[in-house]
Amino acid sequence: MPKATANGVELEYDTFGDPSAPPLVLIMGLSTQMTAWPEPFCQSIADAGFHVVRFDNRDCGLSTILDVPPPSFGDLLAGDTSGVPYLMSDLADDVAGLLDALGFADAHVVGASMGGMIAQQFAIDHPGRLRSLCSIMSTTGAPDVGQPAAEVLMLLLSPAATNREEAVDRGQKMFETVGSPAYPTPTEDLRARIGKAYDRSFTPEGSARQLACIVASPDRTAALAAVSVPSAVIHGDADKLVDVSGGRATAAALGVTPLIIPGAGHDLPEELWPTYVEAIVANAQKAG
Repeated sequence: MPKATANGVELEYDTFGDPSAPPLVLIMGLSTQMTAWPEPFCQSIADAGFHVVRFDNRDCGLSTILDVPPPSFGDLLAGDTSGVPYLMSDLADDVAGLLDALGFADAHVVGASMGGMIAQQFAIDHPGRLRSLCSIMSTTGAPDVGQPAAEVLMLLLSPAATNREEAVDRGQKMFETVGSPAYPTPTEDLRARIGKAYDRSFTPEGSARQLACIVASPDRTAALAAVSVPSAVIHGDADKLVDVSGGRATAAALGVTPLIIPGAGHDLPEELWPTYVEAIVANAQKAG
């Protein structure tokens, strides 16, 4: 896969569909590589008439992994953000830099989880470069919405795995906790997917820096009111990582009606791919 130099980092990316079609950028979430956007999912959007781009965020996958220590979460919880190396606005600037590198003046932008936060920040910071916005299983950054369940927070803050077996075991525990209860992934498939991601890249310190970015970045609620492009919000009502209140708050800030999916958690189960793709495509098509 190719790399693009963007905003001082290198971003690993790949594409689907006709390069002359309207560009649509998919942004994945915390500690999650671009391969979590499944190829058939991407191809379905491309088949609807879009040039789809997925990429690894900085500090994840095969993109630039920063050589700086992760901040202390004790300091973060005490309000000291001085050790946080970047904020959501920097990650939004990475997206703008990726568009520059690919020669796109603007694009449809779709983000899941932390990727939804980046997409929201991109809409705020780069409004002239946005054709449409879709925020999936994400939140506004307001402290009273979209918070993880206590059991999930404990998993997030647990020490990093030290080998492949530990990483697969912990990944299985996390995804069995936050995944869609109505659409469970078979254990064998889940473990194989986690192992494949580990073999591609394992960057626990990068994950810690990304989590610090989420904690330290400011609330986007007020600024989202100025977003004027077609916008969609999708969220599962069984999401334990980003509570559905985060999706409802995002939709309220944007002035749209959210698509709340019963029994869906914090993942992209194959049974729901048509639902997500249909909503993404329909919203993008509103932009003309």
